[in-house]
Amino acid sequence: MKYSEARQGRVFVIRLEDSEIVHQVIEQFVQEHNIERATLIAVGGADKGSILVTGPEESRTFPSTPMTHELYDAHEITGTGTIFPDDTGKPVLHGHFACGREESTVTGCIRTGVKVWQVMEIILTELLENTASRQLDPHTGFKLLIP
Repeated sequence: MKYSEARQGRVFVIRLEDSEIVHQVIEQFVQEHNIERATLIAVGGADKGSILVTGPEESRTFPSTPMTHELYDAHEITGTGTIFPDDTGKPVLHGHFACGREESTVTGCIRTGVKVWQVMEIILTELLENTASRQLDPHTGFKLLIP
């Protein structure tokens, strides 16, 4: 385990609107508000056509080939994520949502494009006094968090 400490900064209450792409809107928001690091929680709806990364095709093969799942209709969501700068200094959202409809739920990473259905509520908490960032790991090919 590796870790670092941070102090809580500003807290933002955000409402995303119909058809907005979650990671794009949040990454634009943090740039406009000079936020480098943050955590977030989300509740709301994801629309038909939203795409989640649901795992690698093979768990121990690198580089990995991601599996994706497209939502076939509107789903209720709950999710969480972190924002840290990548190796270029750009704050990047890493978020996972559980998306449910009737008795079925799928969970995955939202980086390929989750579209808001009607409304999504986000509570975003800024993290201060921290230098953590995402750096490219040559073995996995992932940009891993370096606390």
